[in-house]
Amino acid sequence: MKRHPHLIPLSREHHQGLLLAQLLKADAPPYPGLPTDLLGKIQYARQKYEQLLRPHFEKEETRLFARIPGHYPDLQALIATLQEEHAELHWLFGQLHHPATIHPDALDHLGKLLEQHIRREERQFFQELQVSLTEAEMHELGQWLEDW
Repeated sequence: MKRHPHLIPLSREHHQGLLLAQLLKADAPPYPGLPTDLLGKIQYARQKYEQLLRPHFEKEETRLFARIPGHYPDLQALIATLQEEHAELHWLFGQLHHPATIHPDALDHLGKLLEQHIRREERQFFQELQVSLTEAEMHELGQWLEDW
């Protein structure tokens, strides 16, 4: 299904998040211009979290999830799952402030969870959103997202 125009900005941010997820995985190939060592990846991940992911999660939670009408139980169930994943991702990124205690497996886990989360939003939540909401509701959501 083609992405609704009001969701495209979030999808573009998801693309950037997927790039970070790939970098953090244990089997990541070297990417030109991006760190390859553990400490470099940790610092890069912290920076991307602060600049991109934390504001993105906040936008989704305050501007998107909070505006979904309660009479869409399938969407509400997905939102609950996504919010739990946000909480876990916040916690995992918070652990990166202690780089001396980070094992490469922790970065791999973070990368896999971030990818899984983004794929769930793109493939399940956004699809269900576009099928369930009326065009007027999608337009209202779009206005809320643009006002961010």
